[in-house]
Amino acid sequence: MQLGVNIDHLATLRQARYATMPESKNAEPDLIVAAAICERAGAKGIVAHLRSDRRHIQDRDIERLRENIMTKLNLEMGNTPEIVDVALLRLPDEVCLVPEKREEITTEGGLDVVAQRKELEPTIKRLQNAGIRVSLFVDPQLEQIDAARELGVEMVELHTGKLANAFSEKIEKQELENLQAAAKAASELKLQVNAGHGINYGNVGLIHKIPHLTELNIGHAIISRAAFVGLENAVKEMLGAMEDYSG
Repeated sequence: MQLGVNIDHLATLRQARYATMPESKNAEPDLIVAAAICERAGAKGIVAHLRSDRRHIQDRDIERLRENIMTKLNLEMGNTPEIVDVALLRLPDEVCLVPEKREEITTEGGLDVVAQRKELEPTIKRLQNAGIRVSLFVDPQLEQIDAARELGVEMVELHTGKLANAFSEKIEKQELENLQAAAKAASELKLQVNAGHGINYGNVGLIHKIPHLTELNIGHAIISRAAFVGLENAVKEMLGAMEDYSG
């Protein structure tokens, strides 16, 4: 099981001071340096979400990441024409299509592929025709998995937020069963199965109970841990917590 590190929260830290002067020589932290540290520590990909409101990652960040990272660039994005154009210009290795609401703090749930199939289909085809692998960020529901397969994407990323934030053993058990069933169904349909949202050092053990996972995409927990141990150590600690995954 591989690790993709989401660096959105580092961009949030930079924007807190330098949003109005992005070209300042003092602007920090430098996302390219951060990405290099993550790669050196063993991450197999860098994840960045270019939101329509540009609250953290900026267009220039995607350009620089594309030019500099050595592993792969996974661009999270909403299905909006402007952001699709950026993806087609910068050509990330992968795109993960996610729902996006202006008022949310972070992504709150999976994409409703069933309801949005008509809107998603042309975007998926444009991205794939440009050589970009496409993933859909979905809740662990079988109908969403089936719809993703029908749209011809290569991957799904299972939304693990409800499991991560479960406040009772009953809810945790139910959410884990939902994720297990969704992962099994996706694997049987020959989809690559990734997972993300809310995964941290304390609950990553639960993720080991979900079969067929290829990649975890984790941001907030790693960046938070980095404040105490440094980014390289934070990535290595997460990889250590992932290494006994049996699939």
